[in-house]
Amino acid sequence: MAGNAEQKLSLVALTAMVVGSMVGAGIFSLPRTFGIATGPFGAIIAWCIAGGGMYMLARVFQALAERKPDLDAGVYAYAKAGFGDYPGFLSAFGYWIGSCIGNVSYWVLIKSTLGGFFPIFGDGNTVAAILVASVGIWLFHFMILRGVQQATFINTVVTIAKIVPIIAFIIILFLAFKLDLFRLNFWGGEGMPQATLLEQIRLTMLATVFVFIGIEGASNYSRYARTRSDVGTATIMGFIGVSALMVLVTLLPYAALPRAEIAAMSQPSMAGVLAAVVGHWGAVFISVGVIVSVLGAYLAWSLVCAEVLYVAARTDDMPRLFGTENRNKVPAAALWLTNIVVQLFVISTYWSQDAFALMLNLTSAMSLIPYLFVAAFGFLLAQRGQTYDIIRPQERNRDLIIAGIAAVYTIFMIIAGGMKFVLLSALLYAPGTVLYLWTRREQGKHIFNTSVDWLIFAAAVVGCIAAIIGLSTGYLTI
Repeated sequence: MAGNAEQKLSLVALTAMVVGSMVGAGIFSLPRTFGIATGPFGAIIAWCIAGGGMYMLARVFQALAERKPDLDAGVYAYAKAGFGDYPGFLSAFGYWIGSCIGNVSYWVLIKSTLGGFFPIFGDGNTVAAILVASVGIWLFHFMILRGVQQATFINTVVTIAKIVPIIAFIIILFLAFKLDLFRLNFWGGEGMPQATLLEQIRLTMLATVFVFIGIEGASNYSRYARTRSDVGTATIMGFIGVSALMVLVTLLPYAALPRAEIAAMSQPSMAGVLAAVVGHWGAVFISVGVIVSVLGAYLAWSLVCAEVLYVAARTDDMPRLFGTENRNKVPAAALWLTNIVVQLFVISTYWSQDAFALMLNLTSAMSLIPYLFVAAFGFLLAQRGQTYDIIRPQERNRDLIIAGIAAVYTIFMIIAGGMKFVLLSALLYAPGTVLYLWTRREQGKHIFNTSVDWLIFAAAVVGCIAAIIGLSTGYLTI
């Protein structure tokens, strides 16, 4: 995947990578997810928090793309540059494994969507659903092996196609808007358990992270950009457009149905809302959109997963094996490991009580650590004044505030997600360190360079042990 002229991506293609990565499974599940948690008032506050925090993170990505053009390996490169080899590895591994889990959620949602028409697929985690998902995993695998340019072209086309049903949903619900019903639902609606506003907002937090994951899509492919400024532009354009869609998809159902009915719908709940407004064809229409959207997002994230692992290997942060390419310039070894991991997680959904919710929340939890490293690196860069002596020095204080807010936001999201997902994250981070040990041994280097590295590793091991104990005793459930 050498960054030659033939492989360069346009601003449109980079923006499509952002939109294609963000618009996947999450947006189609928003009505029920928010309906269970809160009414329109709480939803507005939740989106203000999530949108504001993620916008600050997007601005950090934009600033770093321009100020650190040499760090073109994507999300994890900032963690390594700012905090050292092991934190850099954890960021790369966390982002990669979280993306793999996100890909699993796509297959679960596809099968649960089909389950509305073919009961054999159930909620997406039956034996039949797992078998069909497995076939899909490997069909995509061999298609991507044929070349990244072909895959990114398909992603651009699919991104355009899958926006159509979402916009149609928004237009139809605008036309069916019932102000009295919206007012009735505004403070929480009838027939729902009482909860404080803070608790209502907390219940939406990991879901908002999930739907915003992908904001860094252009950064992951920054070395393919025709000009460096395209990376930041694509990030902001994609963020603003998708944010508007997500807020509307969340709020408009409250003006069409009582909150209790929205909360009781199966996923993808957008299909149920439209069916209630226009009839059965609405469910079919949205279901087709879900399948197109999710397959497109799966394609985009398969590319991202392989790219992260490949680039990390090329920069000596993962075993050299994963830095190899096939004759089509595709990181074949990285793609093989990615899809093997996805396959294993798909099989594991058979034992999950709510496979989609689990994969959604765990993906969010795993992604927050890399995001925190990005925000912290942006803060350190501005604090130290690096690059500000030669590039727009007047922006230093502004960037310091933006990065600080982004860092506080990601820490808040980790806490709001709850201890369960912190422990489950440790259950993946600790054994994942085996890849780091493999890498260091290949290079003949000491395992850890600093006492901080040892402390981080010890914390991951303790968390992993606690998670195992919790699962075995029933304290933690999946």
